[in-house]
Amino acid sequence: MRSLCFFTIFILGLLLHGVQGEDPYRFYTWKVTYGDIYPLGVKQQGILINGQFPGPQIDAVTNDNLIISVYNYLREPFLVSWSGLQQRRNSWQDGVYGTNCPIPPGRNMTYALQVKDQIGSFFYFPSLAFHKAAGGFGGIRILSRPRIPVPFPAPSGDFTVLAGDWFKRNHTVLKGILDRGHNLPFPDGLLINGRGWNGYTFQVDQGKTYRFRISNVGLTTSINFRIQGHKMKLVEVEGSHTLQNTYSALDIHLGQSYSVLVTADQPPQDYYVVVSSRFTSPVLTTTAILHYSWSTKGLSGPPPGGPTIQVDWSLNQARSIRWNLTASGPRPNPQGSYHYGLITTSRTIMLANSAPMINGKQRYAVNSVSFVPASTPLKLADYFKIPGVFNLGSIPSNPTWGNGYLQTSVMHADFRSYVEIVFQNWEDTVQSWHIDGYSFFVMG
Repeated sequence: MRSLCFFTIFILGLLLHGVQGEDPYRFYTWKVTYGDIYPLGVKQQGILINGQFPGPQIDAVTNDNLIISVYNYLREPFLVSWSGLQQRRNSWQDGVYGTNCPIPPGRNMTYALQVKDQIGSFFYFPSLAFHKAAGGFGGIRILSRPRIPVPFPAPSGDFTVLAGDWFKRNHTVLKGILDRGHNLPFPDGLLINGRGWNGYTFQVDQGKTYRFRISNVGLTTSINFRIQGHKMKLVEVEGSHTLQNTYSALDIHLGQSYSVLVTADQPPQDYYVVVSSRFTSPVLTTTAILHYSWSTKGLSGPPPGGPTIQVDWSLNQARSIRWNLTASGPRPNPQGSYHYGLITTSRTIMLANSAPMINGKQRYAVNSVSFVPASTPLKLADYFKIPGVFNLGSIPSNPTWGNGYLQTSVMHADFRSYVEIVFQNWEDTVQSWHIDGYSFFVMG
């Protein structure tokens, strides 16, 4: 009888473990369409997701499975990339042309992603045909699991801020400018959550603290973010908790996402939320409104100024951002317990960007190689061993300083190896590098 009871309890335990073993699923259905938008007061053709510009927010918890069915109702192929999500041995879900076939017009694709061991603030965007200049982007918010400690009290609210430069011209016109070998024109303005000057409002209660997740979703321009009369405590950068330094303004470069805590500790009224361009002439500025509940007093004075062309200001801010070694990340282990500094790297790669003229056209290059898309996505060619699509080693691991040339550039790497990458920018513009599907640690 004891054996039977033990066997029954053991089987019941296995069943319960199996029920609880799989991480939750979240299902999304997206319809991608054209639609009229007026972000700078002028009618434009935008790219909408479920009729929204910007697109719908993705909310998830660490380890959640995301099943996203994307229906393409555009007249051209479409792809969505998930900036900051780590594609762990499933790079074919990454949503860029090198790893995915585009979604043809009138067809659909279902992405299956898992936010495995991730927390933080990210965004998604369309990766083909300059679609990002027409919209199709949105925020991604990954919360910690309930029993994982977070190094700050739960905020009273959580706001997503998608900011960046914007052009009034159709995305096809901008793409044509680039394809003809010319630089993009100067942006027409800046947007905050798809709106122009004072077009968006964040409502807060006096005395409460709120989290703002700020992403630069623009095309060409670094921005500075600030809130009139309020300080910002930086708590997270793209999935890592940081030392909680306080700032009155933050530079956010292309593709970056910062998370700050803001306490509504000022007299109740409306305050400017300001975004301005960095390293540009002229300086572009736009504003949203921070509105205190129940207040009747509107905005007062001009929007607060910020840094404009000062490079040292931005570098000093970047150097001040540090990993919080004692705080937990997506797991209960302190972030500093992984001892990344003790890892022996197997290889050093040096990548230098340049802007050569090739065949009479302005191109951009890495180690003198300007990438040309292959007729077959590289992941498919690799999986099915299709010859002639690309060659490993078609881009050198170090700068050559030679003339630029066209190539479907593919660099080899070893599975599970640790690589040190050194980025070099010898141009007179700011460069943002995105290592798609990977996490990394800034050493200096």
